[in-house]
Amino acid sequence: MRPAPAFQPTSGAAGGTSPDAYTRWRTTTLGRVTEALEQRRILDLVGPLKGQRVLDLGSGDGLLTAALATQAALAVGIDIDRSMLLAAMARTEHRQPPSARFVRGRLEQLPFRDATFDVVVAVTVLCLVSDQTVAVREAARVLRPGGRMVIGDLGRWSAWAARRRIKGWCGSRLWRSAHFSSAADLTRLLERAGLTVEAVRGSVYYPPLGLLAQPLARLDHWFGSLTTVGAAFIAMAATKNDPGSTIVRADGANASSTLPGTPPLRE
Repeated sequence: MRPAPAFQPTSGAAGGTSPDAYTRWRTTTLGRVTEALEQRRILDLVGPLKGQRVLDLGSGDGLLTAALATQAALAVGIDIDRSMLLAAMARTEHRQPPSARFVRGRLEQLPFRDATFDVVVAVTVLCLVSDQTVAVREAARVLRPGGRMVIGDLGRWSAWAARRRIKGWCGSRLWRSAHFSSAADLTRLLERAGLTVEAVRGSVYYPPLGLLAQPLARLDHWFGSLTTVGAAFIAMAATKNDPGSTIVRADGANASSTLPGTPPLRE
């Protein structure tokens, strides 16, 4: 099966995957509130980043990558969609010193050596790859022992998931092929890749209605500390174990590029 593109729609994206679709989504009340909640949850789990190398998988138009870079991290975003990468570069190119860099590539075959990064982040992207196990094993391979992986993915038991499934049944290719996960599903996925889950949080408990997003968002942190049932977004932090063995790339090949030698996208 051909892998799904490594773009990064937010939990409210209506199926559009262009930079313009992201921009339109963020101008709505539902989009603005939802994305702010998700990003806050991810950044809380990531923790301090000063001086660390951070990889943002499926970086989309670079909003999260730029946010990671503002914490004095060396942030690298990787995505397969060229239009998204160009939008991401435009977002960060005028910042001094350069705050982030972007690389074109697939999650299932990352162009980095083993143990290159201190932190790997994957937000609403594992739900869109055809083989989540391969993608997580690759992410774990490029993460140093003791390093931190933070993922945020689409919850299985929510009004958002129900609406997306209906869209898939009605012909949306995006949502027909998407994976929806429980916290237990995501925990097993990370543990099979040699990681130990340390924190699990839910977010976005309101239905996909702009009128309800803002008032109910005030309760999000409280709900998220209690349960992930009903959450449209499940965030999780895990640490890579150090068993003294090497995680090999799923395709059996050796990674050939170090971070400094990996070329950024160019026109």
